Amino acid sequence: MSILVVRHEPFEHLGRFAEILKQKQIPFYYKDLGEPLALDADALDAGALDRCHGVIVMGGPQSANDSLPGLVAELKLIEQAVVAETPVLGICLGAQLIAKALGARVYGNPEKEIGWAPVYFTAAAERDRVFGGIASPANLFHWHGETFDLPAGAEWLAYSDKCRHQAFRFGRNVYGVQFHPEITPEMIVDWSAQPANCGEVETLGAPLDPHAADTEPIARKMLEGWLTVFR
Repeated sequence: MSILVVRHEPFEHLGRFAEILKQKQIPFYYKDLGEPLALDADALDAGALDRCHGVIVMGGPQSANDSLPGLVAELKLIEQAVVAETPVLGICLGAQLIAKALGARVYGNPEKEIGWAPVYFTAAAERDRVFGGIASPANLFHWHGETFDLPAGAEWLAYSDKCRHQAFRFGRNVYGVQFHPEITPEMIVDWSAQPANCGEVETLGAPLDPHAADTEPIARKMLEGWLTVFR
């Protein structure tokens, strides 16, 4: 088993997910925005997707509506992965790209959601292999200014006070997650210091607490649940 990780910024990496994958001896490799994807995004087919067993699409400061060539290629990759029934997991921007690839609208959230906030899980989430067993609400980390409509045919799995669509499943093995289960305290410190983010942190009026919650158990539960769709 190997996993392709599509990354939009070096600082928006797998975090806790990387630790878990290494423990399980599951290889993964990054492809950064603008780099050629491991697969030919203009001519993908089930055979080409067999070169990787799953795809994780990370977050980033870009918009899913940007016309960057790299994002256009990612949308094609997601579309073909869905057709080939390759497991896909999107986080934040990654979830928005999945929603867009499935024909849903991506647009500005009524307000930015940055920092720790409770996420509530739906009744469908209780029966889901990725979210089942996670207490609701759960205090989780957020950093986004956009949201998306639920794709047609998708199962709604989670929401927050500021953002209705926090998680969904499409089919058996495609998941979009708006919050950041992969976050570590070190990543919160790093993100807060990034020049692109400093202005947003200043508007909060107080530094983000990197230790407000321990999300490792939730990250492990979610990733291990997603890995079961490979079988």
